[in-house]
Amino acid sequence: MTIIDHVSVPVRDFDRAAKFYDPVMATLGLRRRKERDGAIGYGPDDVLPPIFWILRAGDGAAHAGVGLHISFRAKDRAQVHAFYDTALAQGGRDAGAPGPRPQYTAGFYGAFVFDPDGYKIEAVVREAL
Repeated sequence: MTIIDHVSVPVRDFDRAAKFYDPVMATLGLRRRKERDGAIGYGPDDVLPPIFWILRAGDGAAHAGVGLHISFRAKDRAQVHAFYDTALAQGGRDAGAPGPRPQYTAGFYGAFVFDPDGYKIEAVVREAL
């Protein structure tokens, strides 16, 4: 059972964030599932409501770039690499190239990037030993 229902992050430049997240989320099999003024929700085709949201910052919303870290589950190493490469191609910044991280847990293989607002996002596959 998945414990997290959804995650929402405020972004400074909504259009720039959407252009970043559309292709980056697609590498993990997530697409736009719901849109409303100032919000886009991403998720897999078989899950509603969306599991990841970007929100236009302001109007009482939290401020962007406050050290939030979000980890997305990948299905294999190839998906981790696609996530990382796509994120960098969309203007993300490297925060840790794809590779094993045994210091976290055995079988952990992940990649880390900073999105345009400075949030640290990650794709990880937890491989069986």
